[in-house]
Amino acid sequence: MALRKPPLREVHAGRGATFTEFGGWDMPVEFDSIRQEHAAVRESAGIFDVSHMGEIEVSGPDATALMQRLTTNDVTALDPGDSQYSMITNDEGIVLDDAVVYRLPDDGTRYLFIPNAGHDGEMYERWTTRRDEWGFDATVENVTDDWAMFAVQGPDSAALVADAAGDATSDLSKFEATFAEIEGERCWVARTGYTGEDGFEILCPWDVAERVWAAFDCQPCGLGARDTLRIEMGFLLSGQDFDPEDEPRNPYEAGVGFTVKLDTEFVGRDALERVQAEGVDEKFVGLTLLDRGIARHGYEIVDEDDRAIGRVTSGTMSPTLGEPIALGYLPVEYADPGTRVRIVIRGRRKRAKVTTKPFLEDE
Repeated sequence: MALRKPPLREVHAGRGATFTEFGGWDMPVEFDSIRQEHAAVRESAGIFDVSHMGEIEVSGPDATALMQRLTTNDVTALDPGDSQYSMITNDEGIVLDDAVVYRLPDDGTRYLFIPNAGHDGEMYERWTTRRDEWGFDATVENVTDDWAMFAVQGPDSAALVADAAGDATSDLSKFEATFAEIEGERCWVARTGYTGEDGFEILCPWDVAERVWAAFDCQPCGLGARDTLRIEMGFLLSGQDFDPEDEPRNPYEAGVGFTVKLDTEFVGRDALERVQAEGVDEKFVGLTLLDRGIARHGYEIVDEDDRAIGRVTSGTMSPTLGEPIALGYLPVEYADPGTRVRIVIRGRRKRAKVTTKPFLEDE
């Protein structure tokens, strides 16, 4: 199957970007260097093309009820312009995807939620199938191909977005959003992001993406820097740090139990209530290597007696810290910060220690 392309694919190629397949999309992985792009976001600002993310709109009389039943957080807590991070779970409480859910400030009740790359079709089918099964009166639209999505991230992002969008965005708090005009186009601007820095995510119509992208004079960044930035913060990556088939995890194991509101009714609620009551056997942890080497997805973790106890789900050389870090799941008895383990890298046992997430705040 041919890869889907973001609207600025050729613009990025002209800028010298290199590309990679991600979630069925042909996306820029690097413009200048991962280290340079990473540093720009930590120190000033960078802009990412994240048009590979999905967009699903849900509206109508039963839109709130449908969203409430299919996400783990409390949708009724959202006022127009608010957003929340949430999980999408199956009947067993296993995470299928994570998403940000926005309540749009339009007339009527309308939501926009952002599933991960390549999941928009799956989530559209899930929403429409369950809507019909439950007899809800709601309209569900997959609008992924209608919108480009950019992320402006870093300490200078607020000033950059205010210059482009005017006063409409200056008072936004974290996880608040509004419609604003950028280059004369109505855009959805949210104070959200995936880097651990202050930042904004901007949705604009697909056919004006180039004008909106050009409104931000800062370092263009690819998915490589996005990955190193999110690993430093201990943020989950769908399909890697959790996956319903290859890495089946519930929100409590994955360290995002705060997204689960058990006083609401949602698919997987009863299973997660049992997990909360009984506790988990494994936890999502940070790891810092004490020996040379970089831990990668799938590498085995062993204890000091060489017994297999887990595996790495994400790993990188931290550009900020200058040391190799990783994420993975370990039995609770090994999950305390400071616990020593070993990671098997190309057949060699490398010393590592469990480290508090996010890594940047570890003492």
